[in-house]
Amino acid sequence: MRIDLHTHSTASDGTDTPAELVRNAAAAGLDVVALTDHDTVRGHAEAIAALPAGLTLVTGAELSCRLEGAGGLHMLAYLFDPDEPELARERELVRDDRVPRARTMVRKLQELGVPVEWEQVARIAGDGSVGRPHIATALVELGVVPGVSDAFTPQWLADGGRAHAEKHELDPFEAVRLVKAAGGVTVLAHPAAVKRGHVIPESAVAELAAAGLDGIEADHMDHDEPTRARLRGLARELGLLATGSSDYHGSRKTVRLGENVTDPEIYGEITRRATGAFPVPGAGGPLVP
Repeated sequence: MRIDLHTHSTASDGTDTPAELVRNAAAAGLDVVALTDHDTVRGHAEAIAALPAGLTLVTGAELSCRLEGAGGLHMLAYLFDPDEPELARERELVRDDRVPRARTMVRKLQELGVPVEWEQVARIAGDGSVGRPHIATALVELGVVPGVSDAFTPQWLADGGRAHAEKHELDPFEAVRLVKAAGGVTVLAHPAAVKRGHVIPESAVAELAAAGLDGIEADHMDHDEPTRARLRGLARELGLLATGSSDYHGSRKTVRLGENVTDPEIYGEITRRATGAFPVPGAGGPLVP
């Protein structure tokens, strides 16, 4: 089985619609794919309706969090009840803050001499939840940076960068509590992504593990081989699940669907722990390994 547990669609900052994403996942030879748009479950219904035979969909979201002293971090949440009111309310608060935050970053870029306009960013975002990748794409269109990842630097949009702006974000310990209360499973996304500034101290990972965190994303495009090995060792030490995922964003990034995958036994444990929702199989698709 080939299992990719971290992808994005146009419901947030990917370029594939949810329907296109599941079709592309099947074409890429995946057996299981998770749709984890930023702070939203809006793409799930379309993905389920378009689910090809032989592919199983894991519903989820990537929650925006901030850890005091460590900065921003992302929490992958799988198979939670999307209608659980407390978690739904927090997702809404984060989404509602995205437009004011993006407008502030556009203004800061203009003050730095970049001829970016809000209308350009809104066009790129379309119906999705506007975020930094849309602004980064605008910088690429304007020739300011050569690629989207080059905009996530201190010079531009990285945490603490010249054009960065804060937004409402969850406390990660609260995120773990809320997802657990909604019957879901939590995995810390790309915890050692040096370039994007999401490096989570191992002491903080240990504290989150003690609070109920289920796993960490070890195999990720932003982790080199020594980092992956270190994270897998940390997962063993803390009793966490170690996952692998593409963090696919369509054409917005060069990573391919299934570029990193999760071990079927780990996937099986995720499905066993979840009580808020169940994987959705296409005709003939596997629920568990």
